[in-house]
Amino acid sequence: IVCDSKFREAKPHNSKQFDGDFDILIGTHSLLYEKAKFKNLALVVIDEQHRFGVEQRAVLWGKGNNPHLLSMTATPIPRTIALAVYGDMDLSYLDEMPAGRLKIKTWVVPNEKRDSANAWLSKQLKENNSQCFIICPLIEEPAMPAGRSENLVTIKAAKAEFDRTKKNFPDFRVGLLHGKLKSAEKTNVINQFRQHKLDILVSTPVVEVGIDIANAAVMFIEGADRFGLAQLHQLRGRVGRGDIQSYCFLFTENNNKEALTRLKNMEKYQIGEKLAEEDLKLRGPGELFGVKQHGFGTLKIASFSDFALMAKAKREAEALVAKNHKLNFHPLLQKKIEKFLNLETNQ
Repeated sequence: IVCDSKFREAKPHNSKQFDGDFDILIGTHSLLYEKAKFKNLALVVIDEQHRFGVEQRAVLWGKGNNPHLLSMTATPIPRTIALAVYGDMDLSYLDEMPAGRLKIKTWVVPNEKRDSANAWLSKQLKENNSQCFIICPLIEEPAMPAGRSENLVTIKAAKAEFDRTKKNFPDFRVGLLHGKLKSAEKTNVINQFRQHKLDILVSTPVVEVGIDIANAAVMFIEGADRFGLAQLHQLRGRVGRGDIQSYCFLFTENNNKEALTRLKNMEKYQIGEKLAEEDLKLRGPGELFGVKQHGFGTLKIASFSDFALMAKAKREAEALVAKNHKLNFHPLLQKKIEKFLNLETNQ
């Protein structure tokens, strides 16, 4: 059974869904709906797990009696890496590109090189007959609130960028895609782009997953500093899906050293797991017993980025528990664990 947003409006003849009269149920976030019940849920598979919050994943897992859980993503978030390090999650990953794929050349581009980038794009589209995504953080430019809001004005929005792009690239066909469009309108725009009836698609991050257009070889990401590394990597994956050289330009007006350092990781790394490790160093692992997906806790000896040491500690801990899971021969360790668990419970 396939389940989408209409699941909430299920008619009486669909009530079998709640009785478990199926073997496999494929759905969206709508499976979080409180009336979605299962008789014997044995396995939960969460694809694109970075698009689900901690509590949302817990809700899905909680619809069964301790079911197996498989989380899949090309862009693991810091908390996922930390959970894998601490032994609460086994980690398997593919670190190879599909056959014939080329690495996507990625550059962080300062605003003063905007005109040069536009000229390069025009040449690229003409000579190689390829297509381009332009990604914006917002649909519409925010209204100027009372008081000062100079920073907000610089945030690129898809609707305004669509108008600018038509003026800057008059020889090319430009389309617009965002979350406020009706489903049929979105499908129509994507189909036009897929059939190469559009050369440039200006969009919000709604294209982050599920879009596979081999001829799309260039991506411009506006306000790149406003996206996490996981999302940037996921967006970048919309190009480079064919056998032609592809490019990703990260535009930012943010001169903050930390922000630029973070973006520079996109130039260096193509593998999501490596980017997640860098994200972990910069943003922290979040709460292992809470809902925060990033942020720093406290370790007295190790660093959260010291994966080799933590992996060794994990192996030693597993060996210790395997010998005596109640830790009867280690009373001091017992007390420390009890104290830690009580502390986490009271926070």
